[in-house]
Amino acid sequence: MEISKLKILQDVSADFRYLLNRGYPRKASLELVGNRYALTSAERHLLHRGVFSDFDATSRKKKRIPPKKILNHDLAIDGHNVLITIEAGLTGRPLILGDDGFVRDISGLSGSFKKSEVTQKALSLIIQAIKRIKPNHTLILFDAPISMSGRLAQEVKNAFNKERISGEAIAVKVPEKILIGFSGVVATSDTAIVDQSKKVFDLAGYILKQTGMTDSVIRFSRKQEIASPV
Repeated sequence: MEISKLKILQDVSADFRYLLNRGYPRKASLELVGNRYALTSAERHLLHRGVFSDFDATSRKKKRIPPKKILNHDLAIDGHNVLITIEAGLTGRPLILGDDGFVRDISGLSGSFKKSEVTQKALSLIIQAIKRIKPNHTLILFDAPISMSGRLAQEVKNAFNKERISGEAIAVKVPEKILIGFSGVVATSDTAIVDQSKKVFDLAGYILKQTGMTDSVIRFSRKQEIASPV
């Protein structure tokens, strides 16, 4: 994205955040600033994925835990959410570091996701990360309605067996039903799940920083940084 356009969006994000902090409805606020600055649908989506009220941002940041605190705790991973974000980093697609500290993909590819060679590399990075952070047991949930989810789950199972990782991978119709209320740590950047979880880990953001794939991450505030991996 052009530097001049990012500068404009930086100003727009401040206006959007101002409205949110004063209790104005999110949808109406985004429409207001979007129309005011004649933003494209992609630019509005960027703001939607990254800009939040101070209250929401602070609340979510309090739930974030560092990787070292996952040791010996159960970990549930929002499979496609994490996978697609890492793939974006691998292919140079734009990512946004939200006000709440979570890295998110902004391509909107979840519904049309298709397994590729990049998927294999992303899965490998996830497996390596799990080996480093050493959770007690890992559960990866894939969205069954998305193509090839069952095969992805089987590949993860095989990798777990090969690496002697205590874990399970399954494709389910609605992963949120399991992720929300999970007693351990949840790895996702989905705001609906984060808001209803007690302990959350930004696994995709952690992997992107560990592997130096942060060049495509857009930041609306210079004060923000991806959470330290240590």
